[in-house]
Amino acid sequence: MANHLSAIKRVRTDEKRTEFNQRNKARLRHQIRAMRRLLIAKDAAAASAALPLTFSIIDRSTKIGMIKKNTAARYKSRLHKRVKALAPSASK
Repeated sequence: MANHLSAIKRVRTDEKRTEFNQRNKARLRHQIRAMRRLLIAKDAAAASAALPLTFSIIDRSTKIGMIKKNTAARYKSRLHKRVKALAPSASK
């Protein structure tokens, strides 16, 4: 266990940051997973509705440094492409 006041504070800060990081990483993973499930189920309406929320979570994750900018762009591009591919098949 830490003995100095600054080391004790660092332990507290690290615990808070770890919890924050885990919560945000889980939120990102769960939302991407939910989108992929909608895409696999070929539910175009639900996927289109969930897309803005997913983009928002991806953007927030990028802003706080959870993922890099290009990774976020890649996730968004691939998800959007798959949602657009569902739209014509849903209208037939």
